[in-house]
Amino acid sequence: MIPAVPAGTRLLGITGAPGAGKSTLAASLGLPVVPMDGFHYADVELVRRGLRDHKGAPETFDAEGYAALLRRVRAREPDVVAPMFERGLEQPLAGAIPVPATGRIVTEGNYLLLDEPRWRVVRAEIDVVWHLVLDEEVRVERLVARHVSFGKTPDAAREWVERVDGANARLVEAARDRADLVVDLNGWAP
Repeated sequence: MIPAVPAGTRLLGITGAPGAGKSTLAASLGLPVVPMDGFHYADVELVRRGLRDHKGAPETFDAEGYAALLRRVRAREPDVVAPMFERGLEQPLAGAIPVPATGRIVTEGNYLLLDEPRWRVVRAEIDVVWHLVLDEEVRVERLVARHVSFGKTPDAAREWVERVDGANARLVEAARDRADLVVDLNGWAP
């Protein structure tokens, strides 16, 4: 069962390993969603930094920009527009998601609880963070299927999931004890 968003929460964070169901759960809550994935560096910047083969790792995101946008959301600034990640293009798109100045907002992403300076500033802007868990085999198969649906061959998808997503999942799971609540999604269907 999915818990209720606590009273008084402006920003609810949802985190978990890649493929755990963050985006699906966030969408099911019926609240505006600001995804961390909109803060991916564009491929051109990843190439410049020598990080293209690690896309999705913590250092491939603009954590400081993400924290700044969440700070504006928390302050209830009008006319905040968040970026999104377009999976078909595999690129972030600026100015794509209008964020209301009132009401609750959900933000979701892998690294909300990472204990590194640039990610701690993100966590400081979020009221409550839920960490999602899901059976490892189910999570991995979902990830492989997602990569295949966006153009990778099954072998390339599996290699990426093992090499990149697997390393990222271990980082995310290592930060699990910093969550306000752990939510088990095994058996949950949106």
